[in-house]
Amino acid sequence: MINRVVLVGRLTRDPELRRSGAGNSVAVFTVAVDNLGKEKSTSFIPCVVLNDQRADTVAKFARKGLLVGVEGRLNQRSFVRQDGSKGSVLEVICDSVQFLERRETSVENEEMEIPEFNDIPAAQDDNKNLDSIEITDDDLPF
Repeated sequence: MINRVVLVGRLTRDPELRRSGAGNSVAVFTVAVDNLGKEKSTSFIPCVVLNDQRADTVAKFARKGLLVGVEGRLNQRSFVRQDGSKGSVLEVICDSVQFLERRETSVENEEMEIPEFNDIPAAQDDNKNLDSIEITDDDLPF
């Protein structure tokens, strides 16, 4: 069986950093993804980052409106609401999150670029010194 998901979309709000029962960092956010078809619609997909370092990085650098690429697996879980009714949620458990556009902020008159966040260790990243290509949303095929 294969359970893989790849999404490209924009964050609907700033990621929320939570702590698990064991004290590990968990980042929670929602990605808005345009659906292809005759009628334009958007899906809002809940995403969860369970890894401490990744969760902290996403919570620190990602902001509402940022274009991200998410890769992971679907997970369905059930829960009981405060009123006693049962609920269910389908979410993406993220293996990697990539920031797909440059966001710069001014820090003491210096510009700081948000680092790329993915599973490739920095020591093995042969392309880290290459210039990035600027692509606007209008240039994307979806």
